[in-house]
Amino acid sequence: MSHTIHPTAVISPKAKIGDGVTIGPFCVLEGDVTLGDNCYLASHVVIGNRHGVVKVGRNNTFEAGAAVGGPPQDLSYKGEPTQLIIGDHNTFREFVTVNCATAKQSGITRIGNHCLIMAYSHIAHDCELGDHVVIANSNQLAGHVTLEDHVKTGGMCGFNQFCRVGKYSFVAGDSAVNKDILPFTISQGKYAVMRACNSIGLDRAGFAKEDIESINRAIRIVTKGGGTVEQSLARIEAECKPSENIQYFVNSIKNSSRGLAI
Repeated sequence: MSHTIHPTAVISPKAKIGDGVTIGPFCVLEGDVTLGDNCYLASHVVIGNRHGVVKVGRNNTFEAGAAVGGPPQDLSYKGEPTQLIIGDHNTFREFVTVNCATAKQSGITRIGNHCLIMAYSHIAHDCELGDHVVIANSNQLAGHVTLEDHVKTGGMCGFNQFCRVGKYSFVAGDSAVNKDILPFTISQGKYAVMRACNSIGLDRAGFAKEDIESINRAIRIVTKGGGTVEQSLARIEAECKPSENIQYFVNSIKNSSRGLAI
């Protein structure tokens, strides 16, 4: 097994390092850390902590100053061996911070595959990111936030704890999110509200024109229809052609725990 480790790096005896890994100057691997094949750590990267478990998949890049897998910033945490699990092909830019979970729920902070986390962003304990998520500079995610697949955000956004942002949605820059964002939407504001269908994003993702039109109708019923949530659901059932995407949208409404950002 071959890898390149700079002589100034500090490597925990518990660390497991895959083939083709590069660890640059002044990096630190602390505690129980696993790095998959072909990961790249630029310089001054810190991964892990003395209590938790950090598992990193293949082909991940950590740029200078990233601090990934630190203990949760939660007063209830008492040093339990909670986890951070990262998939494959992710990029963590300069000074990104990601925390291990608390012991309150699954004990796992999870990041999927093919995500880009831009500089100065923070992902707190017990967060879950799906695949192909793009977080722009200086976003701040509180604990237990979920970003589903293909979510994209502008810079300087903040997310309150336990918020869920649905798949293929876009949160515009400088927004503050304190309620759930439904899939396929564009949201913006302080506090953010859903303003439109993410039609351009869906088109770029290969959605069929008729599917985009149906999704747009469902979103307009919720955001512009003026009815209660129950009335909106009844209208969607009556007016929108049934499909997997419409059912997913409806289920997201029904399963919202924080309330909807309307």
